[in-house]
Amino acid sequence: MRVWETDKRMEYQLVKSDRKTMAIQVGIDGTVTVRVPKRCSKKLIEDFVQEHRTWICKKQEELGRRAREREKRREGMPEWSQEDYQQHRTAAGRVLRERAEYFARQMGGSFERISIRDQKTRWGSCSTRGNLNFNWRLILAPLEILDYVVVHELAHRKEMNHSERFWRLVAQVLPDYQERKQWLKENGDLLMSGVVFRGSYFSQGGVPKDTLWKKGSPDLGFRIQKL
Repeated sequence: MRVWETDKRMEYQLVKSDRKTMAIQVGIDGTVTVRVPKRCSKKLIEDFVQEHRTWICKKQEELGRRAREREKRREGMPEWSQEDYQQHRTAAGRVLRERAEYFARQMGGSFERISIRDQKTRWGSCSTRGNLNFNWRLILAPLEILDYVVVHELAHRKEMNHSERFWRLVAQVLPDYQERKQWLKENGDLLMSGVVFRGSYFSQGGVPKDTLWKKGSPDLGFRIQKL
């Protein structure tokens, strides 16, 4: 990996590999990564970057704005005690098992064991043995988002990949999964920080087993709809 600068002083990280196409990636911290084939010339690379310069700048501005918004939303957040942590982790295990059992029946699948973990970067995973692992912080998210992660991992019981067939399995259960996936992408860092969102298990004082959460409020809220 090398760091290059174009004539107009746009710094970027250059990654050459066996790929056949060129691509530009803007990280959440605003850094720019350019991925190109091994034999790509410097001129072709710089022309490619210049051609997408406007898009890069807009993306950096957008990410910077989002970062400022996240920091503002973090202000005044209460600190978590060990008792709070244990309470939420226990509730996460109970709710995630209930939702996994419900969706497993709906999808005609099964699972072996559920583990609740304190992960920093992942929301869930599925092993080849059929064990499901979930991040306890999902209990802080709107239950519609928790359900998306559950369905996502259960779909891996049939497709251990992210192929078109995998996403069709998810869509059969959650036709609006892309909205849920986008919500998690945009709010995941706040969730990891311990923010309790409206529509979560704890914001409603606990959720009955026979309820399914549907989108209903414009401000990240959700209403309960009986199954």
